[in-house]
Amino acid sequence: MSKPSVNARKRRLSEAMAVLKALGFGPRQSNEVAGYALLALLDLKPSQAWSESDAPLRGITPIIEFVAKAYGLRYAPNTRETIRDEAVRYFVEYGLLIKNPDDPCRPTNSGKTVYQVEPTALELLRTYGTSAWRKALSGYLRKQTGLRRELERARHMPRIPVRLPSGKSVTLSPGGQNPLIKEVVEQFCERFVLDAVAVYIGDAEDKLGMLDADYLKKLGVEVPPPAKMPDVIVHDTRRNWLLLIEAVTSAGPVDGKRRMELRRLFAGSSASLLFVTAFENRQAMRAFLPQISWETEVWVADDPVHLIHFNGERFLGPYPDVAGRTCEKRL
Repeated sequence: MSKPSVNARKRRLSEAMAVLKALGFGPRQSNEVAGYALLALLDLKPSQAWSESDAPLRGITPIIEFVAKAYGLRYAPNTRETIRDEAVRYFVEYGLLIKNPDDPCRPTNSGKTVYQVEPTALELLRTYGTSAWRKALSGYLRKQTGLRRELERARHMPRIPVRLPSGKSVTLSPGGQNPLIKEVVEQFCERFVLDAVAVYIGDAEDKLGMLDADYLKKLGVEVPPPAKMPDVIVHDTRRNWLLLIEAVTSAGPVDGKRRMELRRLFAGSSASLLFVTAFENRQAMRAFLPQISWETEVWVADDPVHLIHFNGERFLGPYPDVAGRTCEKRL
């Protein structure tokens, strides 16, 4: 098969951008990046008709790979965030894409996250360029008006108030592990962290919801944007400990691999590192017990006055491989 001409590739991109504009997306969500993302999610090459559109499961990296192979455009690796945040995320909110249809419980920050064109949208897009397009588009947009109303209602659901150690409050979206994060910040920190400063609190909807990057820099830590952050970071200022906490409801305890990842991510910290996995109850913890790393702590929200220590050498204290420069010596 001969390679599609430059004109064919440009024409197909122009069509994709026109489709996005017809669906009601603004300039940033109907630009070239968004157009290529849509074509990749439809598995649509320049030589194919729109009626041949498909709906594969694709993550951001496979989208980039498809565009390079089918359209000859090679995006830099750091374009991943642009594609996800300025195109794909809006497609999901609009209802054009479904996120993780193969595993709806997949954690928000999972590297296995995939997207798929919603079946009704796929049916519509297959009519593009035919006499049926206008009528199909009109019907689709009427249905989407109601869907967008529901999405807006969901966004304005009562949020979860979280009282910080400083006495100030923030709010989190009501989904995912956020109720457990609230317990971690309000209950765990009050009992086990001295003179606590909340440096980072993730949100199921916005993983960089509350991040004090300047505070981390003072501790010698600069976290790159794509980094897989723990759910909560708290600084014990009296003992100069930085607690890295994972709130687990479906996945993500501090296992051996995760402990190593966090050690590398926070390697420059002048504060000693402690690793904590939080669960809602013992039943939730039971499924993850074989995975939990030694030299970490476990806290259970429905029995908040106790900690489970995975090793006998010391209790709630840093180990030599993660001890900060100002860590006190222990006898």
